[in-house]
Amino acid sequence: MSLRKRLPALLLALSLSSALCAQVPYGPIKPTAPGEILSNLKKLNVLGSVLYVAAHPDDENTLLLAYLAKDRLVRTGYLSLTRGDGGQNLIGPEQGENIGVIRTQELLAARRVDGPDQFFSRAYDFGFSKSTNEAVRTWGQDKVLADVVWMIRKYQPDVIITRFPPDARAGHGHHSASGFLAEEAFKISNDPTKFPEQLAFVKPWQAKRIFWNMFIPGAFLSNKKPDEAGNLVGVETGLYNPLLGKSYGEIASESRSQHKSQGFGVAPNRGAKIDYFLLKGGNPVEKDPLEGVDLSWKRMKNSDAVQALVTQTIASFRPDQPAASVPALVQLYGAISKLDTTNIYVKAKRQEVQTLLQQCLGLWFETNPADYAATPGETIKISTNIVSRVDAPVKLQSIHYSTGKDTTLNLALKPNDVILFPTTLTIPKTQAISQPYWLEKPIDKGLFQVDNQQLIGLPENPAAVTASYTFEIGGQSFTYSRPVVYKSTDPVDGEIYRPFIIQPAVTANLTERVYVFADNTPKTAEIVLKAGQANQSGTLKLDVPAGWRVEPASAPFSLTNKGDEQRVTFSLSPTAQAKDGKLQAVMTTATGTFTTGLRLVAYKHIPTQTLFPPASAKLVKLDVKVTAKNIGYIVGAGDEVPAALQQMGCRVTLLGPNDLIGNLAGYDAIVVGVRAYNTNSWMARAQPKLMDYVKNGGTMIVQYVTPVNSFFRNEAPLPQLGPYPFKVVNERVTEEDAPMTFINPQHSLLNFPNKITEADFSGWIQERGIYFGQDWDKAYEPIFSANDQNEAPKQGSLLYAKYGKGHFMYTGLVFFRELPAGVPGAYRLFANMISVGSNNAASVSGSQSKK
Repeated sequence: MSLRKRLPALLLALSLSSALCAQVPYGPIKPTAPGEILSNLKKLNVLGSVLYVAAHPDDENTLLLAYLAKDRLVRTGYLSLTRGDGGQNLIGPEQGENIGVIRTQELLAARRVDGPDQFFSRAYDFGFSKSTNEAVRTWGQDKVLADVVWMIRKYQPDVIITRFPPDARAGHGHHSASGFLAEEAFKISNDPTKFPEQLAFVKPWQAKRIFWNMFIPGAFLSNKKPDEAGNLVGVETGLYNPLLGKSYGEIASESRSQHKSQGFGVAPNRGAKIDYFLLKGGNPVEKDPLEGVDLSWKRMKNSDAVQALVTQTIASFRPDQPAASVPALVQLYGAISKLDTTNIYVKAKRQEVQTLLQQCLGLWFETNPADYAATPGETIKISTNIVSRVDAPVKLQSIHYSTGKDTTLNLALKPNDVILFPTTLTIPKTQAISQPYWLEKPIDKGLFQVDNQQLIGLPENPAAVTASYTFEIGGQSFTYSRPVVYKSTDPVDGEIYRPFIIQPAVTANLTERVYVFADNTPKTAEIVLKAGQANQSGTLKLDVPAGWRVEPASAPFSLTNKGDEQRVTFSLSPTAQAKDGKLQAVMTTATGTFTTGLRLVAYKHIPTQTLFPPASAKLVKLDVKVTAKNIGYIVGAGDEVPAALQQMGCRVTLLGPNDLIGNLAGYDAIVVGVRAYNTNSWMARAQPKLMDYVKNGGTMIVQYVTPVNSFFRNEAPLPQLGPYPFKVVNERVTEEDAPMTFINPQHSLLNFPNKITEADFSGWIQERGIYFGQDWDKAYEPIFSANDQNEAPKQGSLLYAKYGKGHFMYTGLVFFRELPAGVPGAYRLFANMISVGSNNAASVSGSQSKK
């Protein structure tokens, strides 16, 4: 093999980001069409920026973001205060911080479509909130306000735009809090006495003005002008971009459709759309939010020569020969470099020129390891590929890797001649494990714990290993940094990219998140060990609180090959003195002690995410009785309730459409998972059979569904969910410690087989319930009354009806959160619900069947 095809590779340098890879960190360099290159050239003429602020993934106005980034060509950023951790998951079982990881990647995918940068604060999405005060109190107002100030100082926007007002019209406490915090940050970000610790990295900054991107509740997509006093302006954003061949409405729909875990796929809007902006602070305007902002090179001293070169480069661009612009771009880069290189626009425009050079040359380069993961100290095989697609003088001078290895090459590139460099890299022994930075420490109730100021705001970790490629183009050197990224080929999906990560030498996954003990009968704890590196052997032990027995005390393990797994079982049992606590797996080898698990979050629409949570589980000693043993379960969205039922000693059978055709009489209860009626179209067809099951003596529990929402998507109407009519509405009790009033304390659901008391509602997490029933038929009995502070009582959290010989229940109580979290009272109440059919007294205390 020739020297061109086989050179000892390359040198690495850590780079937190570069404009070239900022929006596509873990995928290939995408070919750039001439129209988009010309649009990027025109962006060189625009010096201005906008920061858009809201609360969650999917809050952002993707139409406006696309318009700002691709029509006005201003540097645009979206700051989402949270990662959407409290939202529901339409595509899988992930909840909490794990759904936040998915939604982070969905936001990054959206930004790769519509163009802006993506940022986050440290705020944790703790679920629906009804007021600004509750949201900022839970997060810690000063800490999240500091994050917004930090992003303003770091991004230096000329204009700030909020999605929501700081009041109840926002419809959610997180929404209104995002407007409130943005307005407060606008006022103080230029004050050096506010959060002065940030000034080691940034300077005070004052945006010119702040707007609320107004909407009319109930007429969100209309072009109707809001009836609002104040400085209000409207801008047409639904325009068509001939260079891109799309309207901003089409780009916006593609962007919004990346929010797949929320079911936010939408059809494109190709018609006119006006966005309205209400001035909330700063200088008034007449027609345009960017009015009075100098978007030209005049805002930079001594930039006349740069302006002339930009104008000339745009005018001389040839779509059929983009490489003809390379000499002008090289000259322009040199001219920009003579300006103040500490200025944010000089930095941005130099990077934009570098990106344009790569796009005009069709220059392609990447480095791929042989495996997607390595351990600290491990030596790995890598392969670097480089190709220039046009006949232009380009020389590869050197490649540098962040591990410290580098090579000087001085190799001229020939058109379409692929250069291949196989080599090895040794990961430093001090390299950190690739845990998302915001999950390295336990989550405070409302805040991720991040100590490194410079990480705050970043959407994800800096790459574990980067490659920096230095090319000589037109006599000047240009360095491009890219993550080292794993690549494989799937026979159906083709090339698939995923992040290269650093992992522990051994991990342990417990097959259960919670171990529930209704008595002292031992349970088997199964642990799956996995080797992150070859030749791992040692001992595994389970650390438990006093009062718990583990047999054996420890167990040996031996894993020969990387990726090997070994299953180890222990017997767990409580003594009379046992208290609820935590089980922790601890693996000890010759090289160290390891206490983490391994979790993959893998969906086709996002890069696979790898997490290393603690290898632990909750131990719950529970006084619970269950008389129902054979449970049929219809899985909904994000559902881990079946595992909890098994922990109570039930035998669970997952039911699909074909199972519901058969005889259901053998099931003591059939439980319908959350949103099953929303996600399974066949549920409507199965409804008559399920109602017959109830009428003939069965017990059926329907966990919450969401009302049909035709706002973003067309949904089939829900069938009548129970034997008698009731509505499902967006009523909820968000305070997890809200008092629960027992409407009829003698009801069988509160007394058999477990006596339910107020104590059973202690320790609940996130909320009491969502999507309550309303306007129910008189055949239903409400079981509880509850309300958030300063609100009227709501009785729709659990509805019960006797129907024929059987029992039907609809519940908005969030069992899907409480049971996986090991909340004892939730287990006891759910045990009563599934056991009601075996209680003869139920027919007396419950409703009477309608004839």
